[in-house]
Amino acid sequence: MIIILKANPDPAQLEALIAWLKAKNLEIHASEGESHKILGLVGDTSAMDVDLIAALDIVESVRRVQEPYKKANRKFQPNDTVIKVANTQVGGGNLTIMAGPCSVESEEQILEVARAVKKSGATMLRGGAFKPRTSPYSFQGKGVEGLRLLSLAKKDTGLPIVTELMEIHQLEYFEDVDVIQVGARNMQNFNLLKEVGKQNKPVLLKRGMSATIEELLMSAEYIMSEGNEQVILCERGIRTFETATRNTLDLSAIPVLKKLTHLPIIIDPSHATGKAELVPPMAIAAAAAGADGLLIEVHNDPQHALCDGSQSLRPDVFDDLAKKLFKVHEVISKF
Repeated sequence: MIIILKANPDPAQLEALIAWLKAKNLEIHASEGESHKILGLVGDTSAMDVDLIAALDIVESVRRVQEPYKKANRKFQPNDTVIKVANTQVGGGNLTIMAGPCSVESEEQILEVARAVKKSGATMLRGGAFKPRTSPYSFQGKGVEGLRLLSLAKKDTGLPIVTELMEIHQLEYFEDVDVIQVGARNMQNFNLLKEVGKQNKPVLLKRGMSATIEELLMSAEYIMSEGNEQVILCERGIRTFETATRNTLDLSAIPVLKKLTHLPIIIDPSHATGKAELVPPMAIAAAAAGADGLLIEVHNDPQHALCDGSQSLRPDVFDDLAKKLFKVHEVISKF
């Protein structure tokens, strides 16, 4: 349920209303719209008398929210969420580019890539330390050593780190990580979602390969319900009958999510297509569709990469793409 207040509500009446709602064991999520203050109620509101609340002098209207997700719902918070990460931000008209290798392999590799993507305009460094792989015989990442190398690259370039958390016990090693990534395979690992919801760090939540948009938003709700509202949604392609690409990139998710939620949305064209030559056109299309950012794999030697080299861009190709992305974003921002 949401309560839309009239402009400049009487402070005493507002305080009394909030106290009464809290006495009903309801959690209150307040947000400021362009012209009105909104109170979002989380909890059992089935017995609440809508007409009684609507009759109050300070209330303009009362609406029941049918969607199962509350905190992530744009009805609760009409203004877009802007998430601060170090000296940059995600959302708020900013085009965020997170770039780096699928997996951290060596100090030389991560430093070279980090310096290159920063020079091209990337604002965050992505890199895998713990790698979930379909085959148990594939490279699983360097683990804690990979996190140490990412920290070296962060210190060298100043770029905030985005990396994936696979298990709760790994959190103790994530102190220097700026954005915790929850991968597609863990999108419905509800215990993990609750735990990252208790952290004071932004969470990049990837859509599961067979998940609906509502299921993605419900996973975001798990995180937000624990107190962490710094959630970034990521569309990384879904599984369909098509075999020409690794997954099918659902670009329609951008406008759909923009309508349903206030949370920022970024696109991962690398995992979506699985082919380096398809990454630039799909990244450009995502920027044109209004995405808040891109997550792009870049490797200094893709042919010898230990993980997903076929979908990784060389630094020079990424540099050319970044220039085009910023131009597209500049044009789109004027509409």
